[in-house]
Amino acid sequence: MFKPQILQSQLIKLIPMTMGHLEAYRAAGNYPEMWQHMPINRCETTEVATTWMKEAINEMALGQQIAFVTLDKKTNQVIGSTRLFRLNEKDKSLEIGHTFIAPEFQRTYVNSHAKYLMLKYAFEELNMARVEICTNEHNKQSRAAIARIGGHFEGILRKHRRAPNGDYRNTAMFSIIDSEWPQIKSHLLKTGSKSQEFEHVPA
Repeated sequence: MFKPQILQSQLIKLIPMTMGHLEAYRAAGNYPEMWQHMPINRCETTEVATTWMKEAINEMALGQQIAFVTLDKKTNQVIGSTRLFRLNEKDKSLEIGHTFIAPEFQRTYVNSHAKYLMLKYAFEELNMARVEICTNEHNKQSRAAIARIGGHFEGILRKHRRAPNGDYRNTAMFSIIDSEWPQIKSHLLKTGSKSQEFEHVPA
């Protein structure tokens, strides 16, 4: 089972979401272009965002996921969201996903810091053997971002996920395994503008 955790570096903080984050969550995510590869814009209305967040919070209470809001520590602003979910304790695997980052913070330190924190937690604290990161096969920006942090492209899973309207998507599957983590961790630290910025800060 997952247990909600706060994860933070020198620059960002990942905080388990609560309904108190609703308006800030919507403001960070209500950009139609960010949802073009998803079945619906989860931040389009207060009602849609409320339903989506309540589902995540309920699953957190059951230990099925950790749904984070991403806080930029320079501005104390909620700038996105991401999750750890699909925990397979038998095979020691989980998935990172449901990620969005407000446009002004895309292609900055935010994604690399968030992935670093979650991967470090998965491999060094949960002792996972495998972490999966998936995206729509047509989402070139997301695929490039996953590859940049060290995700190994495994192929396209056809008709992998079904949308509420019944349409299917093909999924680009990436993974990182435990034996790769030390090299990926070192790469992330070396490529950061200041490696100390990645250092985990106890919550």
